[in-house]
Amino acid sequence: MTAPFKINKIIAQIIAIGITCFWLSTAYAQTDTPKFKVIAFYTARNDKAHISFVHEANAWFPKMAAKYHFSYDSTKNWSNMNAEFLSHYQVVIFLDTRPDNPAQRAAFQKYMENGGGWMGFHFAAFALTPSEFNQDWDWYHNVFLGSGQYVSNIWRPSVAILDVNRDFPATKHMPKKFKTSPNEWYRWEKDLRKNPDIKILCSIDSASFPLGTGPKLFEIWHSGYYPVVWTNIHYKMVYFNMGHNDMDYEHKYDNTDRTLSYTFSSPMEEKLIVDALLWMGGESIVHGR
Repeated sequence: MTAPFKINKIIAQIIAIGITCFWLSTAYAQTDTPKFKVIAFYTARNDKAHISFVHEANAWFPKMAAKYHFSYDSTKNWSNMNAEFLSHYQVVIFLDTRPDNPAQRAAFQKYMENGGGWMGFHFAAFALTPSEFNQDWDWYHNVFLGSGQYVSNIWRPSVAILDVNRDFPATKHMPKKFKTSPNEWYRWEKDLRKNPDIKILCSIDSASFPLGTGPKLFEIWHSGYYPVVWTNIHYKMVYFNMGHNDMDYEHKYDNTDRTLSYTFSSPMEEKLIVDALLWMGGESIVHGR
């Protein structure tokens, strides 16, 4: 083999290696780039059950982000609720509360009206006048959520069987019924069935009754219609009443107020939340994933 031929062969090999490295780096960059970005806001104060859920969620969502190729950030700095900050994210999550500052509220409303995605859990919909969380945000509670004020809840946190409306992208691959993790279920001021803007996605099945254990009798539900997951058809949003873990407040086991149940221990709840998030992020939802 002549020297020029050897040199040409070496050059060809170097070029081939370079091309291979380029395509591998490009493929890596494509898979490493998140398909959409999620920001979760939270407060995590006072109620230990809500704090427990926030900690659980902030551990669970990053795992889902890695699995389904989106990014997840969280913050308790509600001053980040502004147009510039929100412009970097396709989905906003309220893990336990809502903004109270008028400028933050206006920024969130504009974000949603411009096509942003939103997922809220449990206490994020709470409003009761008079309380620390007055109903003083009509657009959010009466128009966006449609539920109005909080009325009552069961106690203690209990497992429920939910009926699923599968006429929606995030529920079309769900079973007709599924069992939840224990939760403190809420009842609302307004009947969401009468609101044409609201599509109820999950409601409590009658097989769940009696729901709750008391000790107060009014904390146990024996009948009625209770929506617990819904969307507003004019926005890219889903509200979940889930998000209140059961806690050892009575110190049956030790003196730590330990968490007795976890929201994401229900596989079907996990699937529903992930599918809702993928829908908000514009991703296809695969059956049986």
